[in-house]
Amino acid sequence: MKAMVLSRTGPVETTALELREVPAPEPQEGQVRIRITACGVCHTELDEIAGRLETRLPVIPGHQVVGRVEALGPGASRFRPGDRVGVAWIFSACGTCPFCRAGNENLCARFRGTGCDADGGYAEYMVAPEESAYPIPEPFTDVQAAPLLCAGVIGYRALRLTNHKNSQVLGFFGFGASAHILIQVARHKFPDSKIAVFTRPGQKEHQELARTLGADWVGATGDDPPERLHAAIDSTPAWTPIVEALRVLQPGGRLVINAIRKENRDQQALTHLDYPTHLWREKEIKTVANVTRQDAREFLPLAAEVPIRPHVQPFALEQANEALQLVKQGRTQGAAVLRISDATF
Repeated sequence: MKAMVLSRTGPVETTALELREVPAPEPQEGQVRIRITACGVCHTELDEIAGRLETRLPVIPGHQVVGRVEALGPGASRFRPGDRVGVAWIFSACGTCPFCRAGNENLCARFRGTGCDADGGYAEYMVAPEESAYPIPEPFTDVQAAPLLCAGVIGYRALRLTNHKNSQVLGFFGFGASAHILIQVARHKFPDSKIAVFTRPGQKEHQELARTLGADWVGATGDDPPERLHAAIDSTPAWTPIVEALRVLQPGGRLVINAIRKENRDQQALTHLDYPTHLWREKEIKTVANVTRQDAREFLPLAAEVPIRPHVQPFALEQANEALQLVKQGRTQGAAVLRISDATF
């Protein structure tokens, strides 16, 4: 099969994924083999390539996977060949630790990430534990469904962790793949809330998309919104939005950071963190770590109910490096998605 393979880490500008012919994987006990039709491109892949996130090497990246079940391993019975399924960031966890028993397998010490600790979706086929594959609701094409499996599912977890209530003010820092999905969820769940969106300065197309999707106010990180925020979600790779989000939070407000790693490019922004300005009066910071299976089981039907309409920019499998560069530059419109085999577009 064809696959884009990461064999070494380094600067993404010089460390390209390699297109290779590799053996198609065989499903093991409790696994299914999936013929992949589409796979989303995520900023986490940039963290893997740059070495900010420890990754098995070589590895096939990709954790927003959509395809059809092609074969069942011994003991697998949840799906039938031909079923359309998706695989998200959680590949497996131990299943026995206190975190797993409580449904928080995202915190398991033996958590394995799809496309990081196990081969993922930048390929024509992959295998996954059947409990980590989810039925894809009918309204979505394969390419539309792909970003729901990370940008959507983990974003949904971030939104839940804000403890946001209807009629409160909600802010999004960064308006890429995750936020453009989350704003649609927020408009559905919190119809009376005001929503503020903060982007990089000059990101006019992102700002216009935010307005189109229902933002009440749009500006750049560092601007002052009309009202202070009760809650904020930061989905950027930078540090400055953390400081700025805390600055514009109301007393008792909560910032949820929806990122696995932060880049070092503006870490000096933290030197401007001032206790009375940014943290005092019971402001909170919470982080999102990975995702649970229950998050995916809840979010995918909700996405169909809204219904969410992801904005996607498709690429061929062989264009994965180009897509990753555009994701890093913040130049994709919505979510970048690799079209891999005869998907329904």
